[in-house]
Amino acid sequence: MKILALESSASACSAALCEDEALIAQSFQNNGLTHSRTLMPMVEQMLATCSVPLSQVDLIAVAAGPGSFTGLRIGISTAKGLAWPGDKPCAACSTLESMAWQLAHTGMEICPVMDARRSQVYNARFRGAGQTLERLCPDRAIALEELAAELKKSGNPQILVGDGAVLCYTTLMELGLDVRLPPPHLLHQSAWGVARCALELSRSGALTDAAGLSASYHRLSQAERERLAKEQHKGD
Repeated sequence: MKILALESSASACSAALCEDEALIAQSFQNNGLTHSRTLMPMVEQMLATCSVPLSQVDLIAVAAGPGSFTGLRIGISTAKGLAWPGDKPCAACSTLESMAWQLAHTGMEICPVMDARRSQVYNARFRGAGQTLERLCPDRAIALEELAAELKKSGNPQILVGDGAVLCYTTLMELGLDVRLPPPHLLHQSAWGVARCALELSRSGALTDAAGLSASYHRLSQAERERLAKEQHKGD
């Protein structure tokens, strides 16, 4: 099965073309340009270079959250646009699980972390088992102090991955936890991880279509928080 995967949940942006688990091609940029300018050109050039027309793609996959609200919307809008004309199935992939797939081969506990601001990180925990991945908790927004207490209770070494990994590494090391960073090329989110997550969703019958594709933000946006605060203030 040919999978076209998109990743635009954070500062890095990537697109990948895979045949089941095998990576055919991947385009990756972390140069500060907005994803609205880079994502679709990356997809078009990659498919053209591989001589694979969109009609030969079987599944459109996208990192659906958590992550940057703007980045997720760009990725999902792009995925919808690619899937709709051919009525292709879509996979709404957990950004955190997609990152963990990059390190499943280690056999260690994997701790994806993304900066959620407001003294929180987006996080989930996994255990790598070679060709499989065991989920240890759901995706969530959690205070770093709370996560540190949970990891301490686990007592196992942790591999941190994601755009919040370096920041969390320093704090967790100071608390005496055994945390490690992956090689730089595995630190950021990548579209291959999204494709690998999508393959599992396909195998479990958890796909959707373009109309059903939506983001999982795991927290209200700042505008929504401000609106609710104003409504509550009026009620008081």
